[in-house]
Formats: sequence, structure tokens, C-alpha cells
Amino acid sequence: MLSEDQQRFWMGLLLQRAEAIGRQGEVPVSALVLDGKGRCIGFGGNTRERDQDPLGHAELVAIRQATVLRGDWRLNDCTLLVTLEPCPMCAGALVQARMGQVIYGARDPKRGAMGGTIDLSQHPSAHHHMKVIGGVLEEEASTMLAQWFRLRRRRADGTSAARSQTD
Repeated sequence: MLSEDQQRFWMGLLLQRAEAIGRQGEVPVSALVLDGKGRCIGFGGNTRERDQDPLGHAELVAIRQATVLRGDWRLNDCTLLVTLEPCPMCAGALVQARMGQVIYGARDPKRGAMGGTIDLSQHPSAHHHMKVIGGVLEEEASTMLAQWFRLRRRRADGTSAARSQTD
């Protein structure tokens, strides 16, 4: 298990990476998988827009990388850190991968599936339960996401306004 200082260290790195992902036009979310010895064995950022792939969530990219590197789909001794609470699809994948622990930054009360709208990590139907820690550097993660979406809405409004003036 990671200490609070280690959680904050890794989350800080993920937030820096998420900002870069946001500048590329993706929702700024990044994730990584640490093995039982604390080594990073998987890293992912959102790639949905770039790849036009609805499965291009940071968690899934990181899980895929980790399982390939390990040569095993079971990640019982691993920890996934992610800047945003996993959605139902990603939470389901984490259950399927038998992830040992999940640590996330911003809570997602609209789509979160590790306590936000549902908790798939502890759901009675889940064949695997994992430890979940939410809210690590939550203010920083939430602020980054809110600013990114605010800027995106402004750009969309500007584009719409420009179109209507030229039509």
C-alpha cells in the first residue's frame, strides 16, 4: 500500500500529464498502474478523440499496458492511480482485472462508479473487491477538469456564434 506522500507524488505527476493530454484536445485524464514493488508498469491518457475509440479511457490504456508487460491479466497486487473517479466501464474493467487498489483524484458525482453514482468496487455482483481511496489532490484535479471544460464550452460557443454570423 502506498503512503499518503507516495499517493500525492504519483497523483501530482498524473495531473501534469493530464494537462498535456487536455492541450491535445482530449478530456484531461491520466492513469498509471504500479506493481506490488511500486514500479510503474502501465501508463495511459485519454485517447478517445485521437483514436476515435470509445474505449480510449486512460484507465483501460494503462491496464492494457500493464497486462502486456506482466504477461498476466490478473493485477491483484497492483494499484491504479487516476486523476478522475472511474466510470462504470473502467470500474468494470478494474474488477475484471482483479486490481488490488484504486486511488483517484477528482470525484465524479454524475458518472463515477467507485462511489459517485454507484460503487462497482464493492457491488454484490462483483466477484472481486478492491480497496478504493478517493480525493487524492482532489481540489487540483477538479479545478483542472472544470477549467478544461469551461474553455471547451467557450470555444464551442465562439464557433457557433461565428457560424451564425456568416450564415
